[in-house]
Amino acid sequence: MSDARPGWRFLLAHPAHFLALGFGAGLAPYAPGTFGTLVAIPIAHALRLLTGDAGFALAIVALFAAGVWASAVTGRALGDADSGAIVVDEVVAFLAILFLVGADPVREAAAFVVFRFFDVVKPPPAREIDRRWKSGLGVMLDDVVAAGYALAVLAIAVRLGRAIGIDA
Repeated sequence: MSDARPGWRFLLAHPAHFLALGFGAGLAPYAPGTFGTLVAIPIAHALRLLTGDAGFALAIVALFAAGVWASAVTGRALGDADSGAIVVDEVVAFLAILFLVGADPVREAAAFVVFRFFDVVKPPPAREIDRRWKSGLGVMLDDVVAAGYALAVLAIAVRLGRAIGIDA
């Protein structure tokens, strides 16, 4: 495992690095996963403006597949299959959440907080995937699991809010 943080030269050296490092968000000196998650917000807004639901969903699937490839290439180049600088997994997982929660800023903010919690805590099976699957697919999947937990919590919160008269 390499301790060296990649820089701008590395980011621009290969298209896989550019994607895997979240278009530069992964270069953040602290909390790169948080910055990577934030990258999904303008992408989601652009997808909503430029495509319908089918286009948005297709973009998520395509970015997931591209993220598997980019994470594998970049992880090998960095000598760390799941380097903290690789944030395409956060981008794609949060895009999937944003697709489902919609464009409401309050829901987006709640989704951001809940997703970051589950991405950091990594409840099972996310922790096992993160620990054992040292591949591009493993990098991407543990965040998909975290996104699933976040969506479940958000759905419960909406349901409970409605039950007590708060229309979320």
